[in-house]
Amino acid sequence: MTQRIVVTGSESTGKTTLAGELAASYKALLIPEMARGYAEQRLAEGFTLTADDVAPIARRASAAEDALLTGAPPRVFLDTDLLSTVVYARHYYGACPAWIETAARERMGAMYLLCAPDLPWIADGVRDQADHREEVHALFQRVLMEFGARVADVAGLGEARTATAIAAVSTIVGVG
Repeated sequence: MTQRIVVTGSESTGKTTLAGELAASYKALLIPEMARGYAEQRLAEGFTLTADDVAPIARRASAAEDALLTGAPPRVFLDTDLLSTVVYARHYYGACPAWIETAARERMGAMYLLCAPDLPWIADGVRDQADHREEVHALFQRVLMEFGARVADVAGLGEARTATAIAAVSTIVGVG
């Protein structure tokens, strides 16, 4: 069975960079974030994201994950997963469809690396919550606890941040 390690957290916390570094360090597959590409496409088409976009984002993320897991690699790193979809659906729209929450529970990672909002916020056309990162971070903490996830907090800059994540991952490497 594939060991899934998820890098998660609020906007502009270095998730993509960290997930890539970890995948390279462990010579593992990286499953990229799917919500970003979807949001970029919708915004480029002139649409504003609504609650109706939550389901397509979840389906896209699940399909991408399933496609990359077909070979049953021993370990993968995910740049977010469905728990992130749950958090953002609750944050933006007040609720998340029950089927997505069920799917998130079924696809739980072996570990969640929760990135602290201690990096500078960088605007990029999709991010819009510069003043709400602490609030969203707290929501991530609550949802991860609610779902019973194994969580390691990741904070600090540069190599220190990466070293913290590697230390956390090393506690489960080789564990099913």
